[in-house]
Amino acid sequence: MTATSDSIRHQQHPLIHQLADCIEACWQRHLELSPYHLPDDLGYVEGRLEGEKLMIENHCYQAPQFRKMHLELAKLGNGLDILHCVMFPNPDYALPMFGCDLVGGRGQISMAIADLSPTSPDHTLPSAYQQDLSALPDVAFAQTRSFPEWADIFSEFCLFIRPQDAAENAQFLQQVERYLEIHCQRAIATSPTPEQRDTILQGQRRYCIQQQQNDKTRRVLEKAFGDAWAERYMTTVLFDLAG
Repeated sequence: MTATSDSIRHQQHPLIHQLADCIEACWQRHLELSPYHLPDDLGYVEGRLEGEKLMIENHCYQAPQFRKMHLELAKLGNGLDILHCVMFPNPDYALPMFGCDLVGGRGQISMAIADLSPTSPDHTLPSAYQQDLSALPDVAFAQTRSFPEWADIFSEFCLFIRPQDAAENAQFLQQVERYLEIHCQRAIATSPTPEQRDTILQGQRRYCIQQQQNDKTRRVLEKAFGDAWAERYMTTVLFDLAG
């Protein structure tokens, strides 16, 4: 990682900076981390979109329970800041998919989403997760967002909002940290079930295939880097399918 890419989060909206630090701190607290190696040319990339510089940096780790833990930070000029995070479970572990995205610009977060998405055939979270998430303090936000058509992968606990002020930013950050704490603690308490690997993989693949339908992400990447590069990035970095 270059000095330039290291500085991206310090240039981004404070909530993105805080959430990136929170995610990595939670991973470090609970999991046995080791590096996950992306292709050399995809760790940090720069392009141009409508005359402005687009910078993307990727931080990737793995742990016994997770084959890939991906944190992406992106910045387009002074007008767009992005955080994207997905934790891909080791396919021997029957765990949901943690995903989180923030999109901000001009000092305001326009979209914030976080979820523990089920991967089971009946599209329900494990009972332990349901109990833990149901026991969390209730949170309310002034403005919720509408889900796109492909978003039937999310759980009933999905947060999908447009935070209105600093108080709602802080409330979202705190709730995401609670989701992460539950996920990491449940993951390390879970035993592998290799006999369920095919079923687990099927659920993860469905999640990735649905996420790859996000036209907004694909259009930005295609405009900045070209169609072939965007397809490679979507399927190699953002939502790769485990074998």
